[in-house]
Amino acid sequence: MVSYSSVLTAISKFDDFSRDLCVQALLDIMDMFCDRLSCHGKAEECIGLCRSLLSALHWLLRCTAASAERLREGLEAGTPAAGEKQLAMCLQRLEKTLSSTKNRALLHIAKLEEASLHTSQGLGQGGTRANQPTASWTAIEHSLLKLGEILASLSNPQLRSQAEQCGTLIRSIPTMLAVHSEQLHKTGYPTVHAVVLLEGTMNLTGETQPLVEQLMMVKRMQHIPTPLFVLEIWKACFVGLIESPEGTEELKWTAFTFLKIPQVLVKLKKYCHGDKDFTEDVNCAFEFLLKLTPLLDKADQRCNCDCTKFLLQECSKQGLLSEASVTNLMAKRAADREHAPQLKSGENANIQPNPGLILRAEPTVTNILKTMDADHSKSPEGLLGVLGHMLSGKSLDLLLAAAAATGKLKSFARKFINLNEFTTHGNEELAKAASVRALLFDISFLMLCHVAQTYGSEVILSESSSGAQVPFFETWMQTCMPEEGKILNPDHPCFWPDSTKVESLVALLNNSSEMKLVQMKWHEACLSISAAILEILNAWENGVLAFESIQKITDNIKGKVCSLAVCAVAWLVAHVRMLGLDEREKSLQMIRQLAGPLYSENTLQFYNERVVIMSSILEHMCADVLQQTATQIKFPSTGVDTMPYWNLLPPKRPIKEVLTDIFGKVLEKGWVDSRSIHIFDTLLHMGGVYWFCNNLIKELLKETRKEHTLRAVELLYSIFCLDMQQVTLVLLGHILPGLLTDSSKWHSLMDPPGTALAKLAVWCALSSYSSHKGQASSRQKKRHREDIEDYISLFPLDDMQPSKLMRLLSSNEEDANVLSSPTDRSMSSSLSASQLHTVNMRDPLNRVLANLFLLISSILGSRTAGPHTQFVQWFMEECVDCLEQGSRGSILQFMPFTTVSELVKVSAMSSPKVVLAITDLSLSLGRQVAAKAIAAL
Repeated sequence: MVSYSSVLTAISKFDDFSRDLCVQALLDIMDMFCDRLSCHGKAEECIGLCRSLLSALHWLLRCTAASAERLREGLEAGTPAAGEKQLAMCLQRLEKTLSSTKNRALLHIAKLEEASLHTSQGLGQGGTRANQPTASWTAIEHSLLKLGEILASLSNPQLRSQAEQCGTLIRSIPTMLAVHSEQLHKTGYPTVHAVVLLEGTMNLTGETQPLVEQLMMVKRMQHIPTPLFVLEIWKACFVGLIESPEGTEELKWTAFTFLKIPQVLVKLKKYCHGDKDFTEDVNCAFEFLLKLTPLLDKADQRCNCDCTKFLLQECSKQGLLSEASVTNLMAKRAADREHAPQLKSGENANIQPNPGLILRAEPTVTNILKTMDADHSKSPEGLLGVLGHMLSGKSLDLLLAAAAATGKLKSFARKFINLNEFTTHGNEELAKAASVRALLFDISFLMLCHVAQTYGSEVILSESSSGAQVPFFETWMQTCMPEEGKILNPDHPCFWPDSTKVESLVALLNNSSEMKLVQMKWHEACLSISAAILEILNAWENGVLAFESIQKITDNIKGKVCSLAVCAVAWLVAHVRMLGLDEREKSLQMIRQLAGPLYSENTLQFYNERVVIMSSILEHMCADVLQQTATQIKFPSTGVDTMPYWNLLPPKRPIKEVLTDIFGKVLEKGWVDSRSIHIFDTLLHMGGVYWFCNNLIKELLKETRKEHTLRAVELLYSIFCLDMQQVTLVLLGHILPGLLTDSSKWHSLMDPPGTALAKLAVWCALSSYSSHKGQASSRQKKRHREDIEDYISLFPLDDMQPSKLMRLLSSNEEDANVLSSPTDRSMSSSLSASQLHTVNMRDPLNRVLANLFLLISSILGSRTAGPHTQFVQWFMEECVDCLEQGSRGSILQFMPFTTVSELVKVSAMSSPKVVLAITDLSLSLGRQVAAKAIAAL
């Protein structure tokens, strides 16, 4: 007849604790129901129950304190019995009330409700609701302290420990959701490994912040303890060092490991503050790393030095390790190296180790940037000396790798663009000045081409401000420079400048014994060369010029300024593509002529160094065309493969076979290596996002062994990081709805593959949702955006109009009764927290998430159960497992409020903690929904 909340409220109003019998009677009444409270009324009544339970808790604490006080007085007076019995009764009721998770969840809601009331009153909306005397949380904490003080003076250990337990339970209420158990039974984490390998192989220039956030996301989703997490990062770095192809790639990896990763760890330190001291964790990670002797030995052999020593020094510089730890770890590694004679004999004293060179290159980058800031017109010769020094040996690649790893590459490129602009104009100059200007133009042009090919053209493009003139090199690169996946039009106006300039250039190339330098406008020559080459080709085709003349012309083109040869070949590459098989001979012959160096005394300074860079640029430019025309051109060899990751797909095999084959191998091995990452990336380009994602999910659903499916999820997640945003849209917007609404596919969602797919879907959703507020990485900008379909028409905004997805569901006869028809869902049934937070629903990811949760809601509410219902349960369990507490604005905000009551009916989900985890408790409506669901449990 009477609600629990009114009884609790009535009890908590009684405060004459000296009347023993009354107090005992009230405690007896509480004993009857305090561990099985429930309420099946409206949401407001359920919130009322939360409030009255909070008041009752406060009352119990005050009552306990009063009994303890009396016991203390009684002890002093020598009559302890009376107080002791009552104190024991109070503590027993406290324990009984608090031991129920459901009660603690209701108290959790009451605390949040009370906090929000305070803020709204602070905003001038005075008056508490329903004049209920809600005790405040601060009052409860105060009573706890007071009780602790009184009990400290009592000698009965049993009562004291009982009171301490109650105190601990009360203090745990605000953080009920924050406790996650870490995975301690695993030692390898392939996802962390692959994310680090992917960044090191494909995104050295990327900023550290997105990488840090992505790694932290993986750490949270997989509950990885910090020492093992840091260990996995180091392991991936060492594997990368060992397997990177010789040359530029090797230097990139060295810079990534020794310069970038210590920076990443410094940022991770801020996130891991909850753990015990981060330096202790890093030290622990190194202790584990030292046990992996074969890995370290192999890396030392490859790098020709003690890699661990360099790493420890860098970590020490960044404040990640204490001096004592560094000394201790170095000594251990030195002792291990004693047992490896091949390291001693193998170390070549003549070869300087890369890690040392990279660490020295980093301060040099800063100095060069300062030098480049000076006024170029003051001392062009001095600047030329600096640049000439940069070109020798592998200096340039070392400096670029160090700049890329420390985020300075963009400003490096800007300085060279400015220098290149400066050299385009020569006014009344003497021969000496003219040759210096020609060299500065050439070196800056070649360096910029090299940077664009090695690190991607995004590094070079400026954030264009309207009205500012675009520098010559940027214009040339965007319109004339061949890149992978970029098709150039040889008839583009940029190749066809003013005809008088072209004629004078042709005359210059054909008649003079060598190029003139004085007052030469190099940028104009570079833009006119394509038209000049076409004239020369036509003359050669028609027999006007003999091959000897062609040789003289090509020698002229490449003899002084290598950039002219680069521009000529760039146009020839676009031109050859347009020709028939029998028309290509002379154009390809011309590329051959331009590719080799000129053997003559009469060249400008640093010619050999410039030719090395030129050949590598030309080889990159011609790679696609030579493959398509099955032509071979011998480029001067530098002894290392300049394009290690090019052309990895086996010829004449269907790409689907290649995909399943490589995934099978990766799964068997248990980790992704950098070569496989490049193959996956190529396949993603070729097949498109839907094809790529769909076929890999099919492979996952074929797995039947539990440990295999889990490993597959960890690896797939990291492979999907190649373009996480687009993959997530396809997975949640197309593939999952397809599986969940087609009853003929339900069998594939059985456990274990079904559980695995649910896990993967949640991981992808969380990662994309947390990062899509940021910007796409440079790696993803390159890809052509294939909009799978217009998301706006697929998922219309107006919820009253059944979206295309929902129409698809209800068009099927037998499915129409499985999923309640969407039109009779009133607006309220799809109301979710995201609408109250006014999330932008024009964003494709938000639309896809909202629709997926509507689908989940209708599956839970339907009358047919099956593997798809089970899948939905796993999906929700994984959401709960991965979320940190209080993460307002996570993907669960798209779940309609009505889903909560449906979910609670599923046995595995009917726990108070789950309800707290899936509702948005920062909203009043969220708290009401949670209170209602928990009170009904």
